[in-house]
Amino acid sequence: MNKTETLWALANPHRFIRLTNALLPFVWASSLILLVVGLVWGFAFTPLDFKQGSTVKIIFLHVPTALMAINVWLMMLAASLIWYIRRHHVSALAAKAAAPVGAMMAVAAIATGALWGEPMWGTWWAWDPRLTSFFILLLCYVGYIALWSTFEDAEWAADATAGLCLLGSVFALLSRYAVNFWNQGLHQGATLSLDPETNIHNDFYLPLLVSIAGFVLLSIALILYRTRTEIRRRRIEQLLAAKQQA
Repeated sequence: MNKTETLWALANPHRFIRLTNALLPFVWASSLILLVVGLVWGFAFTPLDFKQGSTVKIIFLHVPTALMAINVWLMMLAASLIWYIRRHHVSALAAKAAAPVGAMMAVAAIATGALWGEPMWGTWWAWDPRLTSFFILLLCYVGYIALWSTFEDAEWAADATAGLCLLGSVFALLSRYAVNFWNQGLHQGATLSLDPETNIHNDFYLPLLVSIAGFVLLSIALILYRTRTEIRRRRIEQLLAAKQQA
């Protein structure tokens, strides 16, 4: 068995459950530790900004949740493409399981962005290119979740939602790179940058990285947990359908 075949074998529902049984406790614990360290470090031990004061500390919630809202959708895109190509049910269920997690991150990012933006911009919301594309991304999440419940047939639901995921990926990318496409708008440029002239100061940069790592692991833990739930739900539905036909 080559490496590619081994990878697909690990995605078998039974092996997936066994693998995540061992993996999830470590991921949960690591996410909790990193979130506590990053958020306490960021909110309690970083200096006030000379322009934004204590408001700038919302960065430790806003940036990680915004990043995860975008990246969870891109993970759903990858899972949807695997579904189209391989018709692998675990990939479709993983995308389904990830959608509420991404939607939760998008809502948190919009809420914290409004709290950060109002003192700086004088308004809770602006139809800035990046904000607008991010709001459309949230609507795509809502539509994706609703579309899964529209179809009784799981295969049709997986096909339809995968198509919506392909479309929504445009807005996921726009919300990430809109500030590079349009120079206009209230939203600032990228918070993290390889250019030392535009990157934030290390006082904020280091705890922000810890917070981002915590949110990444939290998202992974939630997606793995929800995927396990979807696998078991599908199995129960199959058993009930078989019982009715017997």
